[in-house]
Amino acid sequence: MAPKSTSKKDKSPPSDPDGMFSGMVVFLIETGVQSRRLQIWKQKLVQMGAKIEERFSKNVTHVFAIDANSLLQKVDRERLTRSKAKLLAYQWLEDSLTKGEKEFEDLYVLSLQSGGGGSLSPKADNGSHPNSSEITPKKGRSSAEDAKNASPRHMIDAKDLAVVDSRDTKSASSLASRSSSPEVASPEVGTSDSSSLYKPPDLNRNITQIFGKLINIYRALGDDRRSFSYYKAIPVIEKLPFKIESANQVKHLPAIGKSMQDHIQEIVTTGKLSKLEHFEKDEKVKTISLFGEVWGIGPATALKLYEKGHRTLDDLRNEDSLTHSQRLGLKYFDDIQSRIPRHEVEEMERLLQKIGEEILPSVIVVCGGSYRRGKSSCGDMDVVITHADGKSHIGFLPKFVKRLKDMKFLREDLVFSVHSTEGTDSGVDTYFGICTYPGRELRHRIDFKVYPRDIYAFGLIAWTGNDVLNRRLRLLAESKGFHLDDTGLFPATHGAGGKRTKGSASLKFDTEKQVFDFLGFPWLEPNERNL
Repeated sequence: MAPKSTSKKDKSPPSDPDGMFSGMVVFLIETGVQSRRLQIWKQKLVQMGAKIEERFSKNVTHVFAIDANSLLQKVDRERLTRSKAKLLAYQWLEDSLTKGEKEFEDLYVLSLQSGGGGSLSPKADNGSHPNSSEITPKKGRSSAEDAKNASPRHMIDAKDLAVVDSRDTKSASSLASRSSSPEVASPEVGTSDSSSLYKPPDLNRNITQIFGKLINIYRALGDDRRSFSYYKAIPVIEKLPFKIESANQVKHLPAIGKSMQDHIQEIVTTGKLSKLEHFEKDEKVKTISLFGEVWGIGPATALKLYEKGHRTLDDLRNEDSLTHSQRLGLKYFDDIQSRIPRHEVEEMERLLQKIGEEILPSVIVVCGGSYRRGKSSCGDMDVVITHADGKSHIGFLPKFVKRLKDMKFLREDLVFSVHSTEGTDSGVDTYFGICTYPGRELRHRIDFKVYPRDIYAFGLIAWTGNDVLNRRLRLLAESKGFHLDDTGLFPATHGAGGKRTKGSASLKFDTEKQVFDFLGFPWLEPNERNL
């Protein structure tokens, strides 16, 4: 008898027995997932070695769901509890496929809480995974349009890599034991106590400096995923108490995947990285990277300027299409690139607090960013402001800015939007500008964000950073069915096509620690947030 012909439609994708998902027996919860997306995931799982089960059984090693609630709708809680299967959010699968290698599972675990809710496991992975699908570039590199609706961005650059922390090697589980420590609502951040500074041994600067350059290159090219992979690897490497002589020494570490290991091996063997050398010789890459360093010029604008024939910063000075903010970024390019010593930031923070108190008694003025995280120098100043009574902050920013301009502390405006008086955009007022240290003409970037007191904790977390922590907290919030940003923690609602959208009302928390506790993330002091 002739063999049955098989139509193209009936053919299953070929399976690689040694693929990325080899050995996994998977049960998929379809609730809340677009059918097309689910089909793609199924195909990829099978192609890369996994087996798909149509029913939940003892053979299943991994269960994927949008959240724990959808999981519990399909499988009895008791069966899940007895099972040895890993219960993971679909985001693990998405991120693993994007990265090309399996992400660490612990941060994506859906835990079954009492009352039927679900959240990611409160374990931290000690630096391994932020939400890599949601990259935001450093604010100094963003487009002017992005800046108008800016959320906090704390992407590091190569200059940040010289400052490192030898104390920050404890695991997240040990930090969890301190999570009950009290938090000061208005932290005293103007301190030069050397014990709080971020200064690991940095014995592998030969590697971190090269990775830092690649961060800037990929960021300028608009490839945020690759940029962020190096960003995750750098703090893991710079905290090591030994000099790397072989990639085998670090292959077990979080954020150090196969391609990263290959890069490390090449650097320790040859002292250089061919990928970086290729980029540094490529005129297009060099030019776009340079233009992307100008405040207000993003990757798309940098590419357009290159295609117009511009090759140097001097070429840009006669470019008619540049906005006012971009021209200021170009004019003060060298100044803005200069790091600000910590002691100067401390003095400027005291000045801002003094002027703020003169305008509005008891106003809270905190310098966040790398300064609050204990760095010895800063690229710019991120200043977060509120008032304890919940109402006196309204209309404060225009008076504050005017006074600082009158005394020639603020010199040029980049973005200025006031929403507190109209009650729009969560009532958050924003000023991005350029300032000078008293008695000098050297320009520095400075940002003010004025928050109502009931969402101040969210603004303080977001504008303190670092970016790895912010993304990790957002991922945890998503797993609980919330949207987290600098203006609050909002119940997420499902819009058209199953896409989650931000709800209208935020939960209220008085302190940063309360936000950490709600999300199930170990409390970290500001100087411990250089993840």
